[in-house]
Parts: sequence; structure tokens; C-alpha cells
Amino acid sequence: MSIGTVLLRLRDEFPEVTISKIRFLEAEGLVEPQRTPSGYRKFRSADVERLAQVLRMQRDHYLPLKVIREHLDALARGEQSALPATGGVRELVGGRETEPGRPTAARIGRAELLAAAEVSESDLDEWESYGLVAPTAEGGYDAEMVTVAKLVADLGRFGLEPRHLRAMRAAADREAGLIEQVVAPLRRHRNPQTRAHAEATAKELAELSVRLHSSLVQTALGIRLH
Repeated sequence: MSIGTVLLRLRDEFPEVTISKIRFLEAEGLVEPQRTPSGYRKFRSADVERLAQVLRMQRDHYLPLKVIREHLDALARGEQSALPATGGVRELVGGRETEPGRPTAARIGRAELLAAAEVSESDLDEWESYGLVAPTAEGGYDAEMVTVAKLVADLGRFGLEPRHLRAMRAAADREAGLIEQVVAPLRRHRNPQTRAHAEATAKELAELSVRLHSSLVQTALGIRLH
């Protein structure tokens, strides 16, 4: 299955899951999909079930990803492994502990970002100075920042420096602004279902925007290279 198919299968039970979340869980070693020769992810049914287990343990037990990974790895080895008591677990978010049962956005600390993206402190400092990577207002980094950091590092291997990527950041900010204009009236609505629909609409618009951007770049390259 493609990552898009996996997303559709998971959304019935986990409506808030996103492709970015799945990629983050992969980066954290919670799932290891196969890769095609061209680099596309291919998930098996076992991978989807493992992702569902991870999401359930986050939702129902508020466990840190490290604890979830160790628990699932032990089960995969055929070992008996009991989940830690929910009340005794606290999760680090942005370098601070959160109380068990208190829902939070997926965030990681600076050290975790450096390790996951396999970059140095100086690299991250430079990227932050150009606005390519940024911590949240509450501290720490959104899970999507791991993907951003990896992509910036990959582009750097082709000689593209952070100063070259500022235009991409500016374009992304403009696209986000357009999406915000569309969903802002929905977010202000009194009906909770309408407000929830705003989030789903924003995600769908973001995915369409990314696909359009990719197609436009490929089209422009096709014209220039031929």
C-alpha cells in the first residue's frame, strides 16, 4: 500500500492522523515500510496494524514513543511485555513534562530533532537563522520539522544553501496564507462540527497545494530541459 492508502485506512479510527504523522513515526523507528527502487514507501498490512497500535497507545495510554517502541519490539521478539501504568507516565513535549491524559500536539526536543534528521548543531542554527526550521511558541519542534530538516539537508548535498531556499519558505508562507483565508470563516463558526471541518479542509487544501506545486515544478523543468 502507498502512504495515502494507509492514511485512508487509519482515518476511520484516527481522524486526526496525517501523512506527516506517519512519516514522523517512521523517522522515530515505529514502522519500517519497504521502499521501491525509486524510493516510494510501500506498506504491508502488518505495518498498518503496527501504526494503529502505536496511535492507540498514544491516544489511550499517553505513552512516550520510546516506551511504545520498546513494548512493540519486545512483543515482536515473542517476549511478555506489559504496558506501564497510565498514571505513572509523563511525556516530554518541547523539553517539558506533560501530565498523563493531557492531549498535546506531537513535539520533539532539539536533541531529538538533531538525531532524527542526522544534522549538526551548526546546521540547525543556520537553518533557524533563515527561517527554514523554527521551534514552536511553547518550545520544542513540531514533528513536521524533522521532515523539513531532512529535506534541507538533502538539498544541501546538491549545493543548495539555506539562502537559496528562502524563496521556497516565502512561497510556503504565501500558500498557507491563502489556505487560512479559505478556512478562517469555518474556524470562527459556532458549530463544533463546522470548526472540525475547517481542520480537515485545511489539510486537504495543503495536500492539493503541494501536489500542484510539484506538478508546476516538473512542468517548468520539462520545458526548460527540452
